[in-house]
Amino acid sequence: MTQAPAFDPARGLAMLATALGPALSAMLEARDTIEVIVNPDGRVWVERVGRGREATEIRVEAAETERAIRLVATLTGAEATKLKPIVSAELPPRGERFEGVLPPVAKGPCFAIRKPAGQVIRLDAYVDAGIVTAAQSGVLKSAIIRRANIIVAGGTGSGKTTLANALLAEIASLHERVVLLEDTRELQCEAEDVVALRTQPGSVSLSQLVRSTLRLRPDRIIVGEVRGAEALDLLKAWNTGHPGGIATLHANSARAALSRLEQLAMEACDSAPTALIAEAIDLVVFIERGGPAGRRITEIYAPKLSEPDRQDPAASGPDAHRVHAGVPT
Repeated sequence: MTQAPAFDPARGLAMLATALGPALSAMLEARDTIEVIVNPDGRVWVERVGRGREATEIRVEAAETERAIRLVATLTGAEATKLKPIVSAELPPRGERFEGVLPPVAKGPCFAIRKPAGQVIRLDAYVDAGIVTAAQSGVLKSAIIRRANIIVAGGTGSGKTTLANALLAEIASLHERVVLLEDTRELQCEAEDVVALRTQPGSVSLSQLVRSTLRLRPDRIIVGEVRGAEALDLLKAWNTGHPGGIATLHANSARAALSRLEQLAMEACDSAPTALIAEAIDLVVFIERGGPAGRRITEIYAPKLSEPDRQDPAASGPDAHRVHAGVPT
């Protein structure tokens, strides 16, 4: 029986570039592009640094969109069928995050390609852009120095990972051992002693990575995104001699991030780990879309400041425990 020839990745990438077309390929190559999206109606949207998401005049035929999704599936060893109409992949060689959806899940084929950060934006640049105030930057830099555990919270596309990379840039000069854990490679740290680990679908979970990391002698444990039962393992790790960590989390506010963390941790335990969370989390930084630069930090919440006030209902107003411009209220 004659064996089919192996798929050539280089040829596959060339075919994908052809399927995307010159306009989309040029858009992806642009330094300021964050994400390119093709909707089921064929309309193309692009998100750029400092400008947010914008509609373009480009339209892609459904057949070309579907061809691109199927090529990505072939290129990355995934499947694209009616029974498996969702393709989640990381594109070689640069690691763009690809999410494609085929009918019948969507009305028409569609996909989004999110580029990894081309360069790390430092906190000082965030201040210059108006995303962070000078006082907020001071609070964050101080939190890094004193090894606070920080949750970076926000919605999809709010800039959580980019902000986490800015915080990692502050850690890089501290001569510590940093271990990065994530599903998709997006975190960047220029420290000399860095170990970057990633999950393996079906065999290595984020929870397993967190537990394994404890044997790698980390000074700081950084998680790209907490989305499941690994929340409990991370809280335990941060509470047992490994402070100074950073993790990102989907949430609608800083306080909601703590509730979300509790919900995720309860996927691995029967009772809410309220005390564990109270002990582990020092700061919650909430970033959202908006403002002149397209992103802004609207809240830095210090949960531990509220502990003495929990007995006094009069002190529990909506702004009682926020850090506005770096000053606890």
